[in-house]
Amino acid sequence: MPSNYSSSISSSQTQPTHAQPVSPHASHHDEENPSQAPPEKEQDEDEKNAYLVDWEPNDEANPRNWSTSYKSWITFQLGMLALSASLGSSIISPAEDAIMAYTHISSEVAVLPISFYILGFAFGPLLWAPVSEVWGRKWSMEPAVFCLGLFSIGTATSTSAASILITRFFGGVFGSAPVSNVSAALGDIWAPKARGTAVTFYAVAVVGGPTLGPVIGAALTVNKHLGWRWTEYVEAIWVFSIFAVTIFCLPELYGPVLLKRRAASLRKSTGNSAYWHPHENVKLDFKSIITQHLARPLRMLFTEPMVTCIALYASFVYALLYLTLEVFPIVFAQMRHYSLVISTLPFLGLFVGVLFAVLINLANQPRYMRIVDQNGGKPVPEARLPPMLVGGLLFAIGLFWFGWTAAPQFSWVLPTVAAAFIGAGFNVIFQQCINFLVDTYGLYAASAVSANTFLRSLLASAFPLVAKPMFNHLGVGPAMSILGGIACLALPVPLIFMKYGLRLRKMSKFTPVRD
Repeated sequence: MPSNYSSSISSSQTQPTHAQPVSPHASHHDEENPSQAPPEKEQDEDEKNAYLVDWEPNDEANPRNWSTSYKSWITFQLGMLALSASLGSSIISPAEDAIMAYTHISSEVAVLPISFYILGFAFGPLLWAPVSEVWGRKWSMEPAVFCLGLFSIGTATSTSAASILITRFFGGVFGSAPVSNVSAALGDIWAPKARGTAVTFYAVAVVGGPTLGPVIGAALTVNKHLGWRWTEYVEAIWVFSIFAVTIFCLPELYGPVLLKRRAASLRKSTGNSAYWHPHENVKLDFKSIITQHLARPLRMLFTEPMVTCIALYASFVYALLYLTLEVFPIVFAQMRHYSLVISTLPFLGLFVGVLFAVLINLANQPRYMRIVDQNGGKPVPEARLPPMLVGGLLFAIGLFWFGWTAAPQFSWVLPTVAAAFIGAGFNVIFQQCINFLVDTYGLYAASAVSANTFLRSLLASAFPLVAKPMFNHLGVGPAMSILGGIACLALPVPLIFMKYGLRLRKMSKFTPVRD
């Protein structure tokens, strides 16, 4: 099977428009010049290729050729799907005390509904990624999102801690489908130079959920007519609403699936069974899941220095985002004695920082596009890294600032502004890490991103568990200083790859660089 139809998420980054474009209506050249006719085997091969269904130049059915306004509408829908899943990760966090009182569990166990949901994010992509490459983007996300809504209702109606944890875990498994596959879907419709802009706005949806969820959840929890169960009911309502819109308005985006459908349509309309497409032979089996979607990401995580360092950096900042779900209540509720709703409002400062990061990431786009043009249209991963220097600095400053202004004698404004620095730094680092991996690994980008997703979800599920013991025993200032110190140690990462990235890519067994 041609490599550009390989069962890998990253194939979505390279549309099949450049795969052997042979018109099915073309005549056979060997018949025109019999004296130079190839052997019979080559004739059969030519005849087969003559009926290979592919995109025509400027084909309107090719998602890359759709109008910018339509692709923007699709991007919005994809972002809302991702938001529906990411919102579910944190909307229940303000209900910890209510759940603890209802189920008679300890405060340590009350953190698990958050951790279990994020843990589902680690394992879900191992299933949804191959599904998206066999049956398409739409059908790898729509049924999963619907199941997320069902499990959200399951959590809302739970009567025991065990049922809450089980439904939350499977909610995370199914919710991971849009989170893991939307980036690939964006690659189906946007050219590489424009992908950075699309991913930047998509990231707001992914990161916006965890930052806005606590504010919404707190308002629902304190309402005497609603209560903690409505955090999950509202999540289900949002999920089903987005599902209803996308089931009718979101088209299939994956090129090989669309060409497979075209081949079937041509066979039916013409009665000619010779029309074909390679994706018709792609099947989903246990072996491919193990060898391609599990073994390869883990092998890259442990043998590729670029994947290891970038994944660790991205995972660290991502995990700290979920650490704030436990740290903010310590600072603003436990130490300052604010009410549940008021103590969650600083999460809006975090979200403002996330929005500010959009400006930083977009500011690098013109420079990146110029460098790509100079490189003959090929991605230049190192050109993604300068914003990471800015993001890393903002992130480290925010951590130290937050830690040493958290005490009640300081105005609430100071740690809230520090949270904005943390949010901005996080979003810049996280998005450029993902862009770097996608640009670097080409065909194997899916495995590189999967390795990152797996590691970051494991860390993010663990960090909320250690937050209360760490911050209550050490104090907010010292505990944040430890994390800030780690952030400072990571600052040279983009500089190292800016200097040695090309050399490392040439040494890698997975990167497409050969010159």
